[in-house]
Amino acid sequence: MAALSETLLLIAFFSYFASTILFAVSLTGKKWRNKEGDMSGNRWGTFGYTVAIIGFLFAMGYFFTRWAAAGHPPVSNMFEYTAFLGITLTLGFIVIYAIYKSNVLGLFTMPIAMLIIAYASIFPREVEPLIPALQSYWLHIHVITTAIGQGILAVSFVAGLVYLIRVIDTSKEQKNKQTFFLEFIMYCLASVLAFVVVSNAFNLAGFESEFNYVNELGEEAEITYNLPPVFGPHEGEVADENQMDALITMPDWVESEDLNTVFWSLASGLVLYGLLRLIFRKRLSYALKPVLKGVSPDKADEVSYRAIAIGFPIFTLGGLIFAMIWAQIAWTRFWGWDPKEVWALITFLFYAAYLHLRLSRGWHGAPSAWLAVIGFAIIMFNLIFVNLVIAGLHSYA
Repeated sequence: MAALSETLLLIAFFSYFASTILFAVSLTGKKWRNKEGDMSGNRWGTFGYTVAIIGFLFAMGYFFTRWAAAGHPPVSNMFEYTAFLGITLTLGFIVIYAIYKSNVLGLFTMPIAMLIIAYASIFPREVEPLIPALQSYWLHIHVITTAIGQGILAVSFVAGLVYLIRVIDTSKEQKNKQTFFLEFIMYCLASVLAFVVVSNAFNLAGFESEFNYVNELGEEAEITYNLPPVFGPHEGEVADENQMDALITMPDWVESEDLNTVFWSLASGLVLYGLLRLIFRKRLSYALKPVLKGVSPDKADEVSYRAIAIGFPIFTLGGLIFAMIWAQIAWTRFWGWDPKEVWALITFLFYAAYLHLRLSRGWHGAPSAWLAVIGFAIIMFNLIFVNLVIAGLHSYA
């Protein structure tokens, strides 16, 4: 059953790839695109949307078959939750596309969903029993609802990014903060892709470095690195002298293996971004501009806002209200200032501020788009950095 679930997820991944190609044809194919531009769906855009729905159905097949194999919802570790986030991003796109028929939204959303699922694949994929803290039906409610809310909020990031690429002049002659930060987003996306490639390459090569160290409980423990260990465990020693030793030893409050993962993601992304700049000989955001010529900035801005208006209350239910109920059941307190809890609160406050500024202060256009991008960055920081690097009650994830 577990093998079947992974096969279904792989089929979903390639369905998303096919959907991306169809959306690209709908926008760039001179024989098929509409004169009205992106926001009026055409035949090829409809095909792309249909294939995206088919991919989503296969992804849900993965979700339920893995649930059957594990005996619990597959959202309890980094592989499962990150893969489900990619799936919920697709769900959010399916809902928003039905309203706006935005082909360019599909062209950008599908690759990002693929990147998230590909990133999930670098984590251990074994089906494991739940630890005691997770053995509750609130796992179904809290985590799944949170992921759905975050997936819909991710659509606002895509629409915000489309808006920024469309309206900001990122030619070589322009040097300003907006241009810099827009290119930084391109670098971050390149980092995800590069890290997936690098980590799979080392896995295929069979790279390992094992360390003996003393954990935070004062107990002897072992840890295995599948990437060259730039950051090693606190007071750790390599188990085999023929294996690669760590360059830097970290304090005991830092999850060194996960920090090492973050480092390789950023470093490999820098290399890929540099290569792409050499190939295109221009900023990546500027290279994407021709695809967005027919895009209405106002429509992109509206799509971004609508996604937040839908996703924010769902995230609030899952990430705060249901989370506090589960915390009371599991740890006998509603709130404990655990790093994960703090960043969930920061996410809630940020999107609440977005809605306030948009509705009361009239923030539209570029300011609104930047807030949508920053909001998704907070979500990913909470998922990746807080989960992997900072030790806390949620470190089991």
